[in-house]
Amino acid sequence: MSKVLLINGSPHAHVCTATALEEMMRVFEAEGVETELIQIGGKVIRGCAGCGRCETAGKCVFDDLVNEVAPEFAAADGLVIGSPVYYGSPNGTLLAFLDRLFYSTPFSKQGKVGAAVVSCRRGGNTASFDALNKYFTISSMPVASSTYWNQVHGFTAEDVKKDLEGLQTMRNLARNMAFLIRAIADAKAAYGLPALERGAFTSFQDGK
Repeated sequence: MSKVLLINGSPHAHVCTATALEEMMRVFEAEGVETELIQIGGKVIRGCAGCGRCETAGKCVFDDLVNEVAPEFAAADGLVIGSPVYYGSPNGTLLAFLDRLFYSTPFSKQGKVGAAVVSCRRGGNTASFDALNKYFTISSMPVASSTYWNQVHGFTAEDVKKDLEGLQTMRNLARNMAFLIRAIADAKAAYGLPALERGAFTSFQDGK
């Protein structure tokens, strides 16, 4: 069975962002896709120190939730990242978590399907949406799309439930994501994943 890992970056476990993710989870269940929801917001998670220890250890030197979630990410076929909007950007705790999760994990993310979901009261959604998608596109992860940008509006969970187009967008996103996961699995079995070149690393420092 396929599995999608969902990350809630909001410190409020049952409010706006959660409402959007739960709408997706109901569709995943109907599509026969296993889900796991992990609450990140509200945790104390420090940012990356740039120490490079993960390159030899195979995990982050700071042994916290990042290292706990890493095996779940490795086993998942898809990743949904949900965040509220703070000052036109995703939650800082979530960004610290994602920086370290993506950088410190040695396994390939190629072919895992990614989707970003953002919620706000009024503005800043598209900027936050773009920031989260960059984790996928630098990691050879196909990005699932929907019938609008993956966003919901509201100040409370009840507000989000009134955002009928936003919830529709979440449902369509989950269906597209489930389809893409199955399609990639079939293509991988038939043809394998595309070969990736890794030799070039451009740096404009003197002598390099």
